[in-house]
Amino acid sequence: MAPRKTPAKPQRKTGVREAQAQASREAILRAATKVFARYGYDGGSVEKISRAAKSYDRMIYYYFGSKEGLFVAVLEGIYQRMDEAEAAMALDMARPVEALTEVIHFVLGYYRRNPDFVTLLNTENLHKGRHIAKSLRAREYSSRAVAVIASILESGAAQGLFRPDLAARDVYLLIAATGYFYMSNRYTLASFLGEQLEAPEAAQHWEAFVTETVLRAVRQDDSTESLPPHEETKKWQKSPPPASRARSSSRT
Repeated sequence: MAPRKTPAKPQRKTGVREAQAQASREAILRAATKVFARYGYDGGSVEKISRAAKSYDRMIYYYFGSKEGLFVAVLEGIYQRMDEAEAAMALDMARPVEALTEVIHFVLGYYRRNPDFVTLLNTENLHKGRHIAKSLRAREYSSRAVAVIASILESGAAQGLFRPDLAARDVYLLIAATGYFYMSNRYTLASFLGEQLEAPEAAQHWEAFVTETVLRAVRQDDSTESLPPHEETKKWQKSPPPASRARSSSRT
């Protein structure tokens, strides 16, 4: 009688374990993004992040090496998501004015729709960029963004629409600065100006002004007849208080 074979124990496939590990890592990243955005780098403890991710402290060290390594991964993640969203735009380089307008619309809109992006960049700037400086991927994302602007400017210059002496980096910074500053300072500016800058009408007004400003800056000639005049006063803007008007009118 042949000896009975012992049934082999079922083994998990390697692919299943890898998928579970990836899901665990992504859960930690999502939790860390929210915790760091809420508490900052110093206040975003490993304990808070592991609790929010329903994980364990040791898993953070296993996947990311340290709290700083996790924060760098969070910063890379927010840059990557913006890069992917920008890459999904269908830009017609043969129509550079429309393409540049679409880029402006995307950048300003992305900042408005992703306030955590702005908050996390504020946090890193408080630390003088010492964490993102250790990233090997950050430059990759910025290079792509500037390259898109460069292609648009090149097409515009070839058609005689844009100045040929423009640096794509400068135009990129102009667009990013106008969108970022508006969002990062929206609360203090709202109190300072007495206006609700997050109101849809206010955001649309600012985007129209930024678009006009950028297009004027890149135009080949000084003519602005084809650009719509920018309206200085909007319904959402409040008139200055009487005391302010009195001080202004008394100056000579």
